[in-house]
Amino acid sequence: MSSRWEILLKKLEQRFGMPVDYAGILFLIGLQELGKPYKRYKKDEKLAIMHIAVCTLLEPYGIYKYIGRDEDGWPHWELVEELPPLSDAQQNKLITEAILEYFEKQNFFDDNKEET
Repeated sequence: MSSRWEILLKKLEQRFGMPVDYAGILFLIGLQELGKPYKRYKKDEKLAIMHIAVCTLLEPYGIYKYIGRDEDGWPHWELVEELPPLSDAQQNKLITEAILEYFEKQNFFDDNKEET
């Protein structure tokens, strides 16, 4: 898994011209799922965007269920099942795997053909 993680970090750094940390990746996923053009967001909006990412990432695990968008176009989920108690390391592993799965589904790792 770690080699895929390193590849992801390297590709994101190449795409954005700077290293992207864990929180940055969650923000990027949240923005992608929000589907609105980038603008400056307030701190509470940034947290909501990161929450969109977490819900999106944990939905395939049956933790959240997508219920739709509100009148402002923001997606919402309902909690289906509480996560069991996890250590920080277990939680990090779960989210890291979910991030890799997300980018895999987006064919993010397949764009080597475009770069040649």
